Amino acid sequence: MAEFDYLIVGAGLYGSIFAHEMHKRGRRCLVIEKRSHLGGNCYTETLEGIQVHKYGAHIFHTSNQKVWDYMNQFAEFNRYTNSPLARWKDQLYNLPFNMNTFHQLWGVTTPREAEAIIVKQRLDLQGREPTNLEEQALSLVGVDIYERLIRGYTEKQWGRSCRELPASIIRRLPLRFTFDNNYFNDTHQGIPIGGYTQIFTKLLDGIEVRLHTDYLPQRESLNALATQIVYTGPIDAYFDYQLGHLEYRSLRFENEVLEIPNYQGNAVINYTERETPYTRIIEHKHFEFGTQPRTVITREYPLAASYSDEPYYPVNNTANQVLLAQYQNLAKALSNVCFAGRLGEYQYLDMHQVVEKALQYFHTEYEKET
Repeated sequence: MAEFDYLIVGAGLYGSIFAHEMHKRGRRCLVIEKRSHLGGNCYTETLEGIQVHKYGAHIFHTSNQKVWDYMNQFAEFNRYTNSPLARWKDQLYNLPFNMNTFHQLWGVTTPREAEAIIVKQRLDLQGREPTNLEEQALSLVGVDIYERLIRGYTEKQWGRSCRELPASIIRRLPLRFTFDNNYFNDTHQGIPIGGYTQIFTKLLDGIEVRLHTDYLPQRESLNALATQIVYTGPIDAYFDYQLGHLEYRSLRFENEVLEIPNYQGNAVINYTERETPYTRIIEHKHFEFGTQPRTVITREYPLAASYSDEPYYPVNNTANQVLLAQYQNLAKALSNVCFAGRLGEYQYLDMHQVVEKALQYFHTEYEKET
């Protein structure tokens, strides 16, 4: 008889929630994590009395009341509202594209004026479908918004020209003809007071967790410990890349402690010029309305993910989707392994989507047992 009912590979949001729910029902769970900490990319650490989002900004938002209530069991969330800014040639613009943005661009004050300019600037495709991201953007928002706020940022993020990127990446660009800088439309959003790490500590309380444990090099011995496996690592890595590598974009983070209380006055500012090598600067204290005497900022530099880099964004072009389907066919043959989460499913997921998926899979598994 196996020592554990479930081996969960990865102590991120998906794995931790699944382990927590199964443990509550008496199932024996072992969670392994190759990093030195819990929480996956949601991990926060304290620096200068500030909760620093080590792997980029994580703002929790959802319109699913059950998901919101679930997360609030483990931490109190503040009222933080995501209102990023975009910086282009020392000029600042509000995001998402709204009446504030249009006023900053053109000096207009009414929705009718803004709509008239956008209509005039839009690319007329004369009935044909856009063939790339540039055509898609120009046909939706026109020249000014594309050139100042989309083109440079997107090309840095994806490492290639907008003319080489599929139109599907920005199939819909929201234009908001109100003076509303709230980036999300969800009912709930906020940041856990005291950071995200506390949530994972509570989720995994009483469960055996082995940090600094890399699953793939020792999968044979680890698999022998459990009946079922929940794997949240890259699906192609699980199969030793036998069909080829799925493409990801990654990020490099450059942190700096500054001897001032306030650097940029906002949690997130995007740098949309192609010439600026980073895509955004995060000032972490503003996530929790901090008043510390110093501040911590992080510059994010996008790059192609190599073997040693953390994969963040799947490159969802046709070639990668074809390859993914082939790996998913291999996965179907493994009845005791669930490929889950952002990497296991090769799908960019927001946190609330991961929570939903983890709870859904838990209920499916638990109902099968009972």
